[in-house]
Amino acid sequence: MQSTALTLSPLTPLLRPLNKNPNHRYGSLWNLSSLKPLVLLRSINGPSFQKASHLSSCSRFNARRINEPFLISDGRCDGFKVRATPVPGNVGDTNDSSGLATSMQLGAMFAIWYILNIYFNIFNKQVLKVYTFPATVTAFHFGCGTLMILIMWASNLYHRPKLTRSQLAVIIPLAIVHTLGNLLTNVSIGRVNVSFTHTIKAMEPFFTVLFSVLFLGEWPTFWIVFSLIPVVGGVALASFTEASFNWIGFCSAMASNVTNQSRNVLSKKFMVKNEETLDNINLFSIITIISFMLLVPAAILLEGVKFSPSYLQSAANQGLNIRELCIRSLLAGFCLHSYQQVSYMILQMVSPVTHSVGNCVKRVVVIIASVIFFQTPVSPINSLGTTLALTGVFLYSKAKQLKPKPKVAS
Repeated sequence: MQSTALTLSPLTPLLRPLNKNPNHRYGSLWNLSSLKPLVLLRSINGPSFQKASHLSSCSRFNARRINEPFLISDGRCDGFKVRATPVPGNVGDTNDSSGLATSMQLGAMFAIWYILNIYFNIFNKQVLKVYTFPATVTAFHFGCGTLMILIMWASNLYHRPKLTRSQLAVIIPLAIVHTLGNLLTNVSIGRVNVSFTHTIKAMEPFFTVLFSVLFLGEWPTFWIVFSLIPVVGGVALASFTEASFNWIGFCSAMASNVTNQSRNVLSKKFMVKNEETLDNINLFSIITIISFMLLVPAAILLEGVKFSPSYLQSAANQGLNIRELCIRSLLAGFCLHSYQQVSYMILQMVSPVTHSVGNCVKRVVVIIASVIFFQTPVSPINSLGTTLALTGVFLYSKAKQLKPKPKVAS
């Protein structure tokens, strides 16, 4: 089956537009953005065509009779005619194939995102368990990410951004809270089980709502508030029954929620002008480099230089030799930066709500994988608390899709 479409083509023997202006409007058939708004005619035989009958006075304008809707210009005649062009009937099949390919690509990216996240948490926990210097480890992660970013820009795998002072003024506060968030997360992972850290981090929506009210004046809907009840209750229940619970691990994970969500609020509050905004990947890249520059001196100040042979040998005596320690640290840094880059790539392809739901599923996958790998003892009540918290996060993601009904003015 074939359908018809219309194309614009110059009438022969005219080879150039009648307009002598060098900045003519029809210099290229590919650049039609300067055309005036088009008028959609239902049928050439219908009343809409009679309203446009003044076009027949133009000697060089010709329209073939068709029964399909078509587009026509606003009546100005510059040596162009409208003609019907057959379109192959398999265009719909091509679109279906393209949609299927996009869905498969998106599914593969979600799978890569989850796998990299699982491996990062495993390698990171193995390193922090024997090498108890979270600031040094976090700085090493940022260093791996910085090296990957520089290689990406140098090899033109991704375009390098041009920064302005106004952009840096916005990015530096974001980089500070980003650095603190990653550092506090590593402190927690080093102190408690990976599954418990991620259960606590399920409290992120609570702080998102709290900071949006305090700093942005955005009040949540009833369903958003309702979804936070199982989040808070589930985290509390899991904390009371956690075998590895200690206050440093709990408070640092909770503080990482505060810093990560304050970063999101800051990015909304201090957003630069649209023409100056960076894309997600370059914004994350700049933040990573600044975080590395900030954390290296801070790590030396807090923990000293911990890459000496004596400290590495001390870690080796607890289960990992120096070679294994270095390899796992490199892999953790690679996985961290890679899964965050993939996360931003997915965010450019889907809506924020879809990304939030995917992030909720990712947390479930990481918790299950860490429990299996590390053989973490989990009580039924602890499992119930974790399930409640993650269910609340999912409900929160769905509640964000519900738009409040506009108030009708009386």
